[in-house]
Amino acid sequence: MTNWFGGLAWTGQTVAFFVLAVVVVLAAVMLLQFRKVMYMALSIGLVFLGMAGMYVLLGADFLAFAQILIYAGAITILMLFAIMLTRHDEVEEEERAGLRQWLAGLGAVALGAAMLWAIRTTTWPAAPAQPPWPARNSVTALAETLFTSYVVPFELVSVLLTVALVGAVILARKGD
Repeated sequence: MTNWFGGLAWTGQTVAFFVLAVVVVLAAVMLLQFRKVMYMALSIGLVFLGMAGMYVLLGADFLAFAQILIYAGAITILMLFAIMLTRHDEVEEEERAGLRQWLAGLGAVALGAAMLWAIRTTTWPAAPAQPPWPARNSVTALAETLFTSYVVPFELVSVLLTVALVGAVILARKGD
């Protein structure tokens, strides 16, 4: 197994990465398989949590925190939209997997195998000894950039999300 992954050392971090990767892929597949929007929202939440775990493993704690904070809000909004705009109490017929689904699954497995082969055969450049950015607190730099250069787009996106939420409430009320 060690040769198959190119001399990868099996530490706790490596095992955690593979566990999180499997969780993320399975949650993404479940997202595509579910018919109810609520289950889809929960699956995508699991994908985001798994990705946040991967960010923690990579040492990007702030990015993991931002991922959870931002997407938790987005999933909440998505669930509100799903409750308001869909008929979530309707019973659906269960579909059986047809030839198209089996071919799509086979294609996905072939694509994964091709990507794994490409990753294994590629010669990757060595990491630089020094980071390309100055040694500085990344959270401070990010906050300075966000609240100086990008404060207007940030506020506009916030207003846009609020308007979308109000619009969804109005659309849901028209159906009553």
